[in-house]
Amino acid sequence: MIPRLFPLPRPARFALFYSAFYIGFGAYLPYMPVWFEARGLSPEMIGAAGAAAMAGRVLAAPLGAYLADRAPRRRMAVAAFSIAALLIFLAHIPAHEPWLIVALAGLAGGAYTGINPIIDAFAMGESRRRRFAFGPPRAIGSAAFILGNVGCGALISLLGGEAALYWTLGGAGLAVLASFWLPEGRRAPAPPKGVPRPGVRAALLAGGMPMAFAASALIQGGHGFYYTFSAVAWKAQGIAPAWIGALWATGVAAEIVFFTLSARYMARFSPAMLMALGGGAAIVRWGLLSLSPPLAALFALQGLHALSFGATYLGFLRYASDQVPDRFAATAQAVNSALSGGLVLAAASFASGFAYAAFGAGGFAVMAAPALAGMICALALAKRRRSGP
Repeated sequence: MIPRLFPLPRPARFALFYSAFYIGFGAYLPYMPVWFEARGLSPEMIGAAGAAAMAGRVLAAPLGAYLADRAPRRRMAVAAFSIAALLIFLAHIPAHEPWLIVALAGLAGGAYTGINPIIDAFAMGESRRRRFAFGPPRAIGSAAFILGNVGCGALISLLGGEAALYWTLGGAGLAVLASFWLPEGRRAPAPPKGVPRPGVRAALLAGGMPMAFAASALIQGGHGFYYTFSAVAWKAQGIAPAWIGALWATGVAAEIVFFTLSARYMARFSPAMLMALGGGAAIVRWGLLSLSPPLAALFALQGLHALSFGATYLGFLRYASDQVPDRFAATAQAVNSALSGGLVLAAASFASGFAYAAFGAGGFAVMAAPALAGMICALALAKRRRSGP
């Protein structure tokens, strides 16, 4: 009913949802630990809540996406996850018992982060079928992430840690409303009887997908030291917190520029070569950051986030969109999310603690190893595609 009253072009509908989702996600990702602390959780329990959120992402998101692939309309799946996230965040309000908060963190990790692979698969599939660029709507989401990050940070400074939950809750509510403006995304009709129709396992193992999963997970997981210790390392280098925030914003801004221009300048690269480009940029980025360069050089190096994250992310999306049947698109993205943003990133973050203790900022260089392995996988995948099956 709402889309009929206020019709929007398809790219604008996805841009609206991405902006609504990421304005909340930009608060959820960095600031929920601040809310945990405001509720009196000990450092150990905050760690447990963070681990529960990651476990929720690894376990629930692929299962949810698998079910979403069977929904008669993609929009229904996005709306269902958005509503579930909103209700879970509402349940946070009266929660004070530490283990209840940890349990809610796990549920939120599955529901809220589970939206990512579903909407990405939906948007990429629609962009291919309807012939519009995926990059600009996604870039608007990245811009909203910065707004959520900066805005929620300012609100916390005024009102305290409780503000983190209410900003996130507001973003989840906006995502619910925006989900109703998405296209219906009807599933393709089933093929006639007798026509082979591979199952999800066969679909995810065909067309070089295992190598694509490995390339994406290794390159993206190699951001573990950056996500966990960059602020600590830069602070130890004598850089003020305000400049550290600006460095992070620069990385996201570079990502926005990349997504905005990707349709024009990156179409010449195959999906596998985009991932290889991301791996190569990551090797350069982590190697140079390990040398503790001056602030001006740090800003320049943050521009490589456009490739180490952006090119890898877009390359996998495009590869999976080309190789995996549409009915399993969300499942493929969820498996990738569970690997790159879950298992491999968790392992890299764990190893980063030892790397920082041993080498300080030099620990950035350790992340060049998974980036190199991921680039090799991507190059092997590109060679495989050129030489045929």
